[in-house]
Amino acid sequence: MRPAHDPLDDPPWAMQLVVRAEKADPPTHGAVCEAAATAVVRLLTDPRATDPDGEWRLPVHEWESRRIRKVTRRARGVRWPEAQALPGVTVEHAGAQVRAFPPGPVADVPPELAKLQVAGLDLADAEEPAPPPAPPYAALALNPDVTMTTGKAAAQSGHAAQLLLRQGRRKDVAAWIEAGAPVHLVRDVAWSRCVKEAAVAVRDGGFTEVPPGTMTAIAWIVR
Repeated sequence: MRPAHDPLDDPPWAMQLVVRAEKADPPTHGAVCEAAATAVVRLLTDPRATDPDGEWRLPVHEWESRRIRKVTRRARGVRWPEAQALPGVTVEHAGAQVRAFPPGPVADVPPELAKLQVAGLDLADAEEPAPPPAPPYAALALNPDVTMTTGKAAAQSGHAAQLLLRQGRRKDVAAWIEAGAPVHLVRDVAWSRCVKEAAVAVRDGGFTEVPPGTMTAIAWIVR
């Protein structure tokens, strides 16, 4: 079942996320998800997105009035510096590099990004994930009953972090942003219990990989 037409999503907009994935030394699944989530938040809190005259303010507002779609692409070799040359925010974390770009119409993606592959980014996770950072940080969990590629999971992680930024307790969010918006992907969670305690939950639009309405990710701030 595919999602019904949404007049508020016509034409669709999306935030592009680009993951550096070199063949010789690819990042891990979890590190990419964490870096993607932080990159989204750092872009949305960048002065270019928040200042009244910021160059990203209007595109961000237009996008957030629609579905908050995100498209994850992969780059390697010369394609990565080409993507880095475009306006955006890059996060390097635990061996992963992810760049978030100001949102725009899906049909009007810069050619440097349009040429990058969307499907097929599926990376192995670390055998022993790193411990969480010092608080405050955002704890993020992916639904263990839903199978997602790394590209899909990175987009869902970005959604969860964005919802936490917009809907979390203001005092907690402010402290989290001040700390640099670190994110920790929690594994082996008691999902039903965490859902009850989470501050935000992502329900997917159903455009790729999972049915519409699927709860894919949750997040909360640890202080």
